[in-house]
Amino acid sequence: MKKLYTIALRAAVAGSKEISKVYQEDFETIIKEDGSPLTKADLASSLAIHNILDPLGIPVTGEESTHLPYEIRKLWKESWCIDPLDGTKEFIRRNDEFAVNIAHIIEGNAVFGIIASPVQEKILFGGKNEGVFISSFDNIEDPTKWQSIPSEERIGSTLKLIGSRRHGTGPLNYLIETLEPSFKEITFALKGSSLKFYDLALGDAHIYPRFAPTMEWDIAAGQAIIEALGGEVLDYMQKTPLVYNKENLLNPYFVVRCKALRMAMA
Repeated sequence: MKKLYTIALRAAVAGSKEISKVYQEDFETIIKEDGSPLTKADLASSLAIHNILDPLGIPVTGEESTHLPYEIRKLWKESWCIDPLDGTKEFIRRNDEFAVNIAHIIEGNAVFGIIASPVQEKILFGGKNEGVFISSFDNIEDPTKWQSIPSEERIGSTLKLIGSRRHGTGPLNYLIETLEPSFKEITFALKGSSLKFYDLALGDAHIYPRFAPTMEWDIAAGQAIIEALGGEVLDYMQKTPLVYNKENLLNPYFVVRCKALRMAMA
């Protein structure tokens, strides 16, 4: 594991611990100009992450980070893409479905991703060159205690779909109609935040369609992990992988498919 990524793992854990502190308290919610909520936990996590990553000298885009003009960003060869508290609405509702996301972006591609669960104190991370692993927070410095995640080679007769707990899924019915002939059964599960990528990585879900707005920092870490496992995150209309550090940081509608489903539908 590159030292760069070891430091990023520490940052994700540090952010998670700040979130957990606030989660045990009463806290206020602020509504930002775009209508999204903000809490003390978002800000505390962001500060903890920046304190660890900023000395590396790699620029950042993120939910609570200052967004520089594209004329500057387009010159970046690499950057961090960070959501210090993905699933703020779930955090406010105290349903445990929130996470910390950190992704390493090189020339527009998500090459390494980290998704930390403050409640479970577990961290999912990896990239194509490193493999994919799950670790407890206590063991991030000891690779011998990491659980390696293999890519799922086969899919059975049941397709497991996972979706967002808070957002509509638009053309979902059409997507399901295209999949039904290939499977005896399609099951549905709902989960908030990037924790859906835990299910996708572990084979507990095969496909995640998203037909509602997301930002780059919501998905970049998950894409790096899923692609490392042989899956894909595709623009729904263009059928091409999502790219990052765009002029507009809003994602298009997309579909995440695990390796087993990608091979089954090939």
